Amino acid sequence: MPHNVSNFSWTTFFMAGLVILAVLVAGCGAESTAGTTSSGVNNGSSIPAPTNANSQKSTAPGGTQQYLIKSLNITMEVKDTQKVASDLQSWMSTTDPLSTAENINYQQVGDNLFNISMTFSVQATLYPRIESYLNSYPALHNGHLISTTKSTQDVSGDYVDTQSRLKNLRGEQSRLLTLLGHATALGDILAIDQRLTDVEGQIEQIEAHLNQLNGQVSFYTIAISLQPSQAVLTPPPTAWSLARIWQDALGAAGAFAQVLATVLIWLVVFSVYIIPLALVVWFVIRWRRLHSGRPLPAIATSPPKTVS
Repeated sequence: MPHNVSNFSWTTFFMAGLVILAVLVAGCGAESTAGTTSSGVNNGSSIPAPTNANSQKSTAPGGTQQYLIKSLNITMEVKDTQKVASDLQSWMSTTDPLSTAENINYQQVGDNLFNISMTFSVQATLYPRIESYLNSYPALHNGHLISTTKSTQDVSGDYVDTQSRLKNLRGEQSRLLTLLGHATALGDILAIDQRLTDVEGQIEQIEAHLNQLNGQVSFYTIAISLQPSQAVLTPPPTAWSLARIWQDALGAAGAFAQVLATVLIWLVVFSVYIIPLALVVWFVIRWRRLHSGRPLPAIATSPPKTVS
């Protein structure tokens, strides 16, 4: 009996130890799993989750990009239009090296006075700065700003539609080229080639239109008109002056002497033709009178004197 009890105690103790060991192993495994899961969550939180690029673009500040065509017409009155025109051209080329000057016209309205018109094509990014400078230029240079006219045209719809049409046509061109490479029947080849020619022609037209739009939305037009001030056009009337009258009279006498000298020089030069012609006319008149029976005009002679 005591021997059986001793065996039972050892068996119970052994079984209890196995249970405790199993519980400890299970606890360690749970902690390891929890630690691994926690580490995975922390590492994942340091890397942003991928998002949809299209949704970001649609919710970006400012919305859809706009394509604008802008132009500015400005008219100013200045004292010296030629100097101002030169200054503006120099400033424009320095501020915007990619700008171009076109249609520079000079119209004379007085003695060394001109109305000047100029057209510039400037970068769209520099347009606000140039516009502000031109609006403030007359006041800073003793001039007067007569008028400013601005226009803005939104071509976003046309631009996006043109891009979409070009993309679709290029896709169709690619498909037609693939079909043409696999076609064997002569009729199919001719039909595909004809359609390919039409598509390529449309692509050229749309590309030209898109290039034009790109130029218009990238460079804006600025037209500048310069006019002389009224004080320069209408000088004040001068008072009566004896010295001025004397100078005017001397100038007129000198001009008359030049004209008279010119006439005499012409007569001397052409005398080689005038003198022979005058002699011929005189001999013709004398010959006609001799043969017409008319007595020649008598030469008045004094009667002879008698000697007493």
